[in-house]
Amino acid sequence: VQLVESGGGLVQPGGSLRLSCAASGFTFSRYAMNWYRQAPGKERELVAAISSAGGSTNYADSVKGRFTISRDNAKNTVYLQMNSLKPEDTAVYYCYVVGLLSNYWGQGTQVTVSS
Repeated sequence: VQLVESGGGLVQPGGSLRLSCAASGFTFSRYAMNWYRQAPGKERELVAAISSAGGSTNYADSVKGRFTISRDNAKNTVYLQMNSLKPEDTAVYYCYVVGLLSNYWGQGTQVTVSS
């Protein structure tokens, strides 16, 4: 199983970024997918989750109305569209999947929101 995140970077407050997570090594369309983040000195937290077919999504209260999770099962990719970014969104963002026998994390992508 491999999860490879991309799309992070430095953005000004109020800006937008779209993160991508390319998955391989498992039947992507059968599994719910998750985005987590970890800010310096803080615990890793769930940001957003999406069901296997994409029909159901959940968000942390702190990102509701600003972030959108989506997936393309034909491309084995899950996305996180982040709008109206705030300095407190600064963190390393991780893709995560709960598998049948184990759970898997990507390597993470850094998002920095600063002027």
